Amino acid sequence: MRVLFVGYGSIAKRHISNLQSVCEKRSIALEVELLRHTNAPTPEGIYASHTSTMDLMGIYDAVFITNPTSMHYETLSSLLDTTNCFFIEKPVFDRTDLDTAPFACAHKVFYVACPLRYSSVVQWMKKSIDFSTVISMRCISSSYLPDWRPGTDYRNTYSAHANMGGGVHIDLIHEWDYINYLIGMPQSVRSIIVKRSQLEIDSPDTAIYIADYGDKTVEVHLDYYGRVTIRRAELITTTDTIVCDICNGYVEYLKAGQCINLKEERNDFQTLEIEHFLDVCMGLVPSGNTIEEATSILSLTRGEMG
Repeated sequence: MRVLFVGYGSIAKRHISNLQSVCEKRSIALEVELLRHTNAPTPEGIYASHTSTMDLMGIYDAVFITNPTSMHYETLSSLLDTTNCFFIEKPVFDRTDLDTAPFACAHKVFYVACPLRYSSVVQWMKKSIDFSTVISMRCISSSYLPDWRPGTDYRNTYSAHANMGGGVHIDLIHEWDYINYLIGMPQSVRSIIVKRSQLEIDSPDTAIYIADYGDKTVEVHLDYYGRVTIRRAELITTTDTIVCDICNGYVEYLKAGQCINLKEERNDFQTLEIEHFLDVCMGLVPSGNTIEEATSILSLTRGEMG
């Protein structure tokens, strides 16, 4: 299997490591190539590095687009003929007014990253909750941006800059993705997307949404400044309040006093996502998150839905 990675940041390194592990488990010979702007030496375990699309070597079995969000559209367009199977890191693009008609190719597959879907807690909710009994759902993702990438100045990351596709509403698109995965899109939504903290960034650090589903309401809170990391969904049902803690890996029924341990490591669900993508490449399962679907979620999280 010949695979090209565009960009070589922290998420690309994680995907490469997981891809190597999954391919080894499946007895698939793997060659990984890089396309990036630097002339740095080829990293260990990488077959070849390139600095120009003109240097690419033939057709690849898959291409991973893991460069900054603001470059995704241009990159995808320029590499459209290099493979039939694309993995696009979330969010798919930084705008929703782009022409995606060139990507409507029946023989090509596009998968947009949505790793939280594969987490043990979200999978438990998908399989175990009757959402017709849920009256209200509250979701929060709160964490401290300067702690996200140890050893890197947060002010120099794409997250800090709106013109690079940064902003908590886009960075933490995971929340709306898993909500859509569980209960679909809302009938209407209202949002507040602003900068409120003293972080030295020019992108929004606060995003709050209230959505109407007809039979239930959903509240979503996202921020870059919470000093204690919180990522959970609270489901208020007709019989109980259920806390689904994605960050700490447990589900708790507050009235019944029942707690279910679903502890896992972050890399566990990231690896499951790579396994799913390989199955997509082999034609065994559908993408599950196409460019069209991911763009709809992006429109919602950017506050463009009424």
